[in-house]
This record gives sequence, structure tokens and C-alpha cells, in this order.
Amino acid sequence: MAHDIAFFLAPDDEAAAATRLRGPGRALRSVTCHFIEADSAIAEWDMYFEKPSAELPPLGRLHEWTWPEYVTAPLNDGIEVFAFPMRLTRALAGASAAALDELAGRWSARLRSEDRDDMTDDDLTAVLKGVARLAVSAVDTGGGLYSWSY
Repeated sequence: MAHDIAFFLAPDDEAAAATRLRGPGRALRSVTCHFIEADSAIAEWDMYFEKPSAELPPLGRLHEWTWPEYVTAPLNDGIEVFAFPMRLTRALAGASAAALDELAGRWSARLRSEDRDDMTDDDLTAVLKGVARLAVSAVDTGGGLYSWSY
């Protein structure tokens, strides 16, 4: 489980890869949170937009889902930089407040079932809505949406 996560905007994969050692910092707009798995969150969100539902899909289906692609190859230091699939970026950008609330509830339920006492203290609805605002900017500017975690 990653301790620090930043979902951020970057103009392209090269700029996103440059964040590997230091994170996106103040130079790139970001939403931060703690103690989640960024890649599984991205997969969960992507799965939701394919077939919206408040119900949790089976864990096996989530594990079989297409996971986000690395922007930088993983090393033994635990730092990961992923690119959001463009279809997810567009889906988040166009999502209604009701859809984001439903997805946040489903995502929270998944984390509670998996992490129990180790669940993040972050407001997951606020995190997801912040990421959706970043997605709007990514779509408007032609940039990309990424995650950095350590």
C-alpha cells in the first residue's frame, strides 16, 4: 500500500516521468491522498464507468481488469507513476455529481472490505471529485492525467 499518492496533470508522459523521484510538487496541479493503491483505484474507477453500479463487482473481476500503464518502469524503491487510460479521463471529466458520489461510495466500500483498520483517513469523495476536476482540465488542454505514489 502506498503511503503518499498524488493524482496530477502533466502535458505528456515525458513530463509525468520526470516526477518520478520528487513527485509532482507545486509545479503540476494535483490531488493528494494517503494509504491507498493508486493502480487499483484507477482500475476500479475505469470498471465503474464501463458499467455503472453502486454494487461491488467480484474481486476477481477487478483483478482481471486492464490496469493502468506505467509511465516509468517500477524499481525497488516503491515509487510508481501511472498514466490514466484516456477513456477513464474522459469519463471522469463528463461524470455527473451523482455518478461520482455513487462511485465514491463503491470505492469506499471496497477499501473498507479490504483494508479494515488500515483504511485511509482521507475523504474519498473529495479525492475522487478533485481527480474529476483534473480530468476536465486534461480533456480541455489535451494533457494527461497521472498518478504518482510512494
